[in-house]
Amino acid sequence: MNRKQIEGNFGEKQATKYLEGLGYEIICNNFKCMQGEIDIIARDKNEIVFVEVKTRASLRYGNPKEAVDERKLDHIFKAGKYYLYKNHEENKFVRIDVIEVYLRYGDIMINHIKQAV
Repeated sequence: MNRKQIEGNFGEKQATKYLEGLGYEIICNNFKCMQGEIDIIARDKNEIVFVEVKTRASLRYGNPKEAVDERKLDHIFKAGKYYLYKNHEENKFVRIDVIEVYLRYGDIMINHIKQAV
């Protein structure tokens, strides 16, 4: 595993802990299918939440949320549709959130963007 993958995995674990602390029920981490991948699938009250996590140790390449482009969103939409179909949850309320995890000087800062789309 390279440094970027290690940071990404760490960020996803931090995001999962953060969501659990807010009372979200974590349904699945790293849901993968032919249509794409979703980092975290959670339940927030009556909503299914598809969460994209972006972790950065520096802002050299921009803010984490800027990496969630149209192509990435298309994959999340398609994977989300498949997840809902597969689990018979097509009639649920759904939203897509982005969680930015900043790693700086041993500190962790989380920015949760609800309904990012």
